[in-house]
Amino acid sequence: MIPIGAIDVENETDFDLDLDSYVAQTRFMFERLRLHPGTDVSICFVDEARMSQLHLEWMEEPGATDVLSFPMDELRVPEWNEHAEPGILGDIVLCPAFARRQAEAAGQSLEDELAMLLTHGILHCLGHDHAEPEDHKLMFDLQKELLEAWSDRKSVV
Repeated sequence: MIPIGAIDVENETDFDLDLDSYVAQTRFMFERLRLHPGTDVSICFVDEARMSQLHLEWMEEPGATDVLSFPMDELRVPEWNEHAEPGILGDIVLCPAFARRQAEAAGQSLEDELAMLLTHGILHCLGHDHAEPEDHKLMFDLQKELLEAWSDRKSVV
């Protein structure tokens, strides 16, 4: 029997969030990325004060940000000829208040912005980065592909 990983989602904000949808999106992303079904991840929605603390503590940058990722077991997307190993992906922290402003500026819903940020956080936990132009393209192309597939899936369900 293959263990089912834990996807823990916590909302520490006043935002009314559909936490089940973030669990479903995470499971979908894990399947699309061929991660082991026993992969664990923790997702937490926090307010701007808490995000500012974390941003300063871990990134040495003042003020809130939209998403922070804390990889744990250095999991990677397996190659096509490899079997995925179970493990702990890490912690993803999202700030809906910060994300809401970004969503408004981009002309999209908070739900879509948070879905994008969750995908972004998962990719960071898998070792993707966007500091260099070629890495940026790779990460954002994969992010776009995953979000389009998630959107297509949601419209069918």
